[in-house]
Amino acid sequence: MHFPRFDVAEIKIAPINRGGSDRKFYRIRCSPDQTLILVKYNLEREENRHYVQIANFLDEHGIRVPKIYFHDPAEGLIWVEDLGESDLYSYREESWLVRRAFYESALDQIATLHALPESVCVEMKEHLPAEFNAALYNWEQNYFFENCLGRYFGIDNVRLDALAMLPALQEIAERLAGLPRVLVHRDFQSQNIIMRNSLAYLIDFQGMRPGLPEYDLASLFFDPYVDLSSAERTELISYYRERQAENCRIINGEFDDILRLCAMQRLMQALGAYGFLGLVKGHKHFLKHVLAAMASLRSVIEPIEGLQQLEALLAELISR
Repeated sequence: MHFPRFDVAEIKIAPINRGGSDRKFYRIRCSPDQTLILVKYNLEREENRHYVQIANFLDEHGIRVPKIYFHDPAEGLIWVEDLGESDLYSYREESWLVRRAFYESALDQIATLHALPESVCVEMKEHLPAEFNAALYNWEQNYFFENCLGRYFGIDNVRLDALAMLPALQEIAERLAGLPRVLVHRDFQSQNIIMRNSLAYLIDFQGMRPGLPEYDLASLFFDPYVDLSSAERTELISYYRERQAENCRIINGEFDDILRLCAMQRLMQALGAYGFLGLVKGHKHFLKHVLAAMASLRSVIEPIEGLQQLEALLAELISR
């Protein structure tokens, strides 16, 4: 880690508002052409302390991330390369010809992460949060019931408890938990992918952990912030599958089924976050994405056996 040479003429500092993170970001402008990002993180949150180790690990294995200039762990300060403000989300109104190339660049990066051998990943385990297991999938489901259906839509506890106890939900959690894991980003969506010179860079990867590659894909392909058509989604799925042609779940035909279940989990997690961040933390802008995420969740779970009661409730809430 070292600072590049900056021509310091006049320092200007401007705050950057990023989502619902408990971290604070500042863009420091040293000259008209030179900037860097200062990150101030909460020392009490475990995953924040591992950001630098994860960033260096990803960089060492050819995955594009911001360069770390300096880290002060005692104060919770990180000086980071400024990749600019053009995330994948900011191109959502561009033609598919433009967006497809950007999405493919992002998929190249995440496919590289997913393909890292277990022998390489072992060294990172002590720096990562808890892996995806049945308990974590159950937590995502309950996060949705509590903060979206309960807190946002006002569904009573009796009805919520009945839905949360549906056997199909526990079966899904156990099935996903029983599959082989790779390293996943955990929040692989359009606002966490920066485009620079038409190349994708990953940010906000401090939640990286062992999980299913389909969870990352679901985060991107069913992103409530961006409206992907089914044809566009199909093209991107085909592109990833070609990149990962030796993946056993692609070979035996299980891939599409697992992707659907991961999309259910991811959308539940996102909707729970929208309710919590919007109503508890006061970040009201998250609430505008609830309807799009609810509609997507309904379409995802409609074919899943055993979730008819939940699908009916989603339909009822969407039609209000």
